Amino acid sequence: MFRSILTVSFIAIILTSCKDKQTNETPSTSPVVDRKEENIRFKLEGKKAIVYSTALNTDLKISATDTLSFEPKGQPLETEICVFVDPGKTFQTYVGVGGAITDASAETFYKLPKTQQDELIKAYFDKTTGIGYNIIRTNINSCDFSSDNYTYVAEKDSTLKTFNIEHDKKYKIPMIKAAQQLIGTDMMFYASPWSPPAWMKDNNNMLKGGKLLDQYHDAWALYYTKFIKAYEAEGIPVWGISIQNEPMATQKWESCIYTAEEERDFLKEHLGPTMEKEGLKDKKIIAWDHNRDLIYQRASTYLNDPEAAKYVWGIGYHWYEDWSGGKPMYDNLRRVYEAYPDKHLFFTEGCAESFKAGAYNNWALGEEYGRSMINDFNNGMVGFTDWNILLDQTGGPNHVQNFCFAPIHGDTKTGKLVYTNAYYYIGHFSKYIQLGAKRIVAAPSRSQLLSTAFLNPDGSVTTIVMNESDKNVEYYVWVDGQAAKTVAKARSISTVVVR
Repeated sequence: MFRSILTVSFIAIILTSCKDKQTNETPSTSPVVDRKEENIRFKLEGKKAIVYSTALNTDLKISATDTLSFEPKGQPLETEICVFVDPGKTFQTYVGVGGAITDASAETFYKLPKTQQDELIKAYFDKTTGIGYNIIRTNINSCDFSSDNYTYVAEKDSTLKTFNIEHDKKYKIPMIKAAQQLIGTDMMFYASPWSPPAWMKDNNNMLKGGKLLDQYHDAWALYYTKFIKAYEAEGIPVWGISIQNEPMATQKWESCIYTAEEERDFLKEHLGPTMEKEGLKDKKIIAWDHNRDLIYQRASTYLNDPEAAKYVWGIGYHWYEDWSGGKPMYDNLRRVYEAYPDKHLFFTEGCAESFKAGAYNNWALGEEYGRSMINDFNNGMVGFTDWNILLDQTGGPNHVQNFCFAPIHGDTKTGKLVYTNAYYYIGHFSKYIQLGAKRIVAAPSRSQLLSTAFLNPDGSVTTIVMNESDKNVEYYVWVDGQAAKTVAKARSISTVVVR
């Protein structure tokens, strides 16, 4: 049902009213993160709940499946499965969900027919007919998901006089602007470097790790500010930057290594002061930008140093620590959340690796997102950024053959879009949690259900319930002695909106 509604509306050109949202002005503060705390109150009286579901072996794709009424229900029996929701206990503030517009995403986008381009932009960034992304990440210099290896300056230009972003004006910037038209002032756009130019590094190579040479610390710090100002000159407000993508990984693609102490010192002695000197003090800086495994050690190294901590908005992280067959280390987030409650935990990248075209319909793709997002929100995450929002039929383009899945693939030979269930699983969060919402308690009474919940600024409550089992599960949404009964279909995710 949801897909058919999307398809009809996607064919239309982006509405003129949406264009009115675009602005070339750079906000002095983020409209999402820096808004004043609102005293949100929830009253259940007179409210109903609408259930939206996506389920295996059905046609349900964020489809309205039930309307519920609440009735008095005191102590449930142990045999009655419940998701206990408590809007009176609030935690971190939600800043949004989105994905990365990389070179690969943008190049694939412009190889598709205009109709499919419009469909894709609305699918991701329209809150009504799509799933309402508001966050966009992009790469500074090339990354693995680029067709070529590039920087923005000439060889050995340590003064950065040759700095220009002409490369990005061909594909990335036009696609970002198309998304910006729909998101408007709620857009949270940030960028991450994979590597400095080769001549700034001790291995003289953008690929295969290496470290930033001491004599280029100031030039590299200035490089970030040049990027921010160049993008803002194009009418794209930059919310923030991360210091380095995956600073512990020596990859065959663009990479650069920092110990926690090296990243801390670069931030407090070079990047932070340079951002202030260049009039960019309001831009947010994300540290770490790697996996959950070492996140506490890295975070404590930065944040226990007051001179470094003052520049850190939050700690970014990825989900790849389970690459060797282990389990995601969700509890490590909670350690940071508990120790440094004034900082933000922000998911900056994750995707399903090892692309295979025959696996588009693998249901586990979406379940990986649902499981991660629920657990991470419950452990303090404020926002989620998927990796490439679009890749082609090969899982690329990628100049080092590191092919991966995206929620949507564009077949550049047929001109068609292929939606994986990951798109719908992510949409169960991004479409129904409002910016500025506060996470609240959601506690399932049986382990086959995972759940998280949010109190929205308009007083409604959004509860996401995921059923990982192969059987339907009847359960109650229980709020302060009132309950409504529904069913979580086998291998499904549902969003229950109480308003």
